[in-house]
Amino acid sequence: MLSILISSCVFVIFKLFDVYKINNLQAIVVNYAVAFSFGVFTSNTAVSITEIASQPWFLGAFCLGFLFITIFNVMGITAQKNGLSVASVAGKMSVVIPVIFGIFVYQESIGALKIIGIILALVAVYLSSAKSDSNPVKFKNLLFPLLLFVGSGILDSGLKFVEKATVAKGDEPLFLATIFGCAFVLGVFVIITQSINGRFIFQRKNILGGILLGIPNYYSMEFLLKAFKTDLESSSLFTINNVGIVLLTTFFALMFFKEKLIKKNWVGIFLAIISILLVSFA
Repeated sequence: MLSILISSCVFVIFKLFDVYKINNLQAIVVNYAVAFSFGVFTSNTAVSITEIASQPWFLGAFCLGFLFITIFNVMGITAQKNGLSVASVAGKMSVVIPVIFGIFVYQESIGALKIIGIILALVAVYLSSAKSDSNPVKFKNLLFPLLLFVGSGILDSGLKFVEKATVAKGDEPLFLATIFGCAFVLGVFVIITQSINGRFIFQRKNILGGILLGIPNYYSMEFLLKAFKTDLESSSLFTINNVGIVLLTTFFALMFFKEKLIKKNWVGIFLAIISILLVSFA
């Protein structure tokens, strides 16, 4: 429940960035500095900063850090350009990608229900991105939801794989801190590049936005990693988590941001929920 609530809040915060004209990249970089600090201070693992590079999960954490900052930027753009509900559907329906990954890597079973669920997921991304009931979806409206769909799926698959293969119980905070630290370093390089090219404009509100984002971002991932350690099957876990986030984020979009959903959007959200259930419980 906590993971669902906090993850939904992350989408809301991105929407608020658009309202208050906060720079996504700068706030995201600050967010990762905050999340890194939380991971270090809450870790009970007796490992110094200099020894982190020798941990079995370090390379995986570095790659995940790159994905985190990339997908987080895409998530922010999607929430701002397409709306909270679209961003939530596109991001959370990506559960079909870890399922496909599990079929090939962990030899999990595949059947007609899973195949139908995957097809419905792609249709749902298309419909949830629609801006008109009569006109077809334009590619520019579909681009970021699709990028978020694919990127989130790869990120979830990678996180599960690295956690399962290399992260010992109790190491989750330090593992997360390393991911966030790597994302922070990569983000700083991008900002330095922008500064050199004269495209960097600093504003104090971007720091405040990053702090606001960093705390829920860290805990949404920590609760999810801890859930991986329970006896609950990953398919059930992803189902409960993802469907909950889709529904709660859509509720926030309607209640607090007065987003207008057309018939195609409602059908897309409905198909998203059906696809996640089919894929996860097939």
